[in-house]
Amino acid sequence: MNDCLFCKIIAGEIPSQKVYETKDVFAFEDTNPVAPTHILIIPKQHLETMLELSEEHRELIGSIHIAANHIARIRGIAENGYRIVTNCGRDANQTVFHIHFHLIGGRPMEWPPG
Repeated sequence: MNDCLFCKIIAGEIPSQKVYETKDVFAFEDTNPVAPTHILIIPKQHLETMLELSEEHRELIGSIHIAANHIARIRGIAENGYRIVTNCGRDANQTVFHIHFHLIGGRPMEWPPG
């Protein structure tokens, strides 16, 4: 997608603080963090929302969660816990329409989250 913010970050057209990358997944620091650790984990394949996921994306979604575990361990938040948040659609406050997963940790979380 030519106008997708996250596609431009993946392509290196917009700078980011990369923390993890594989052939299918890219992770970088959120520019507006809500916790000491706030990283966005995104597939390199452009998918607008969770609604586009199908059986063919099973391995990709697994790779994203494996990335989250890896990053949480490196950042020292795995033991105390972390949260993975994905917003789907405008009513859920999805603001960038490229599926993304917020890895949030480093402080106690509240419930309900929104």
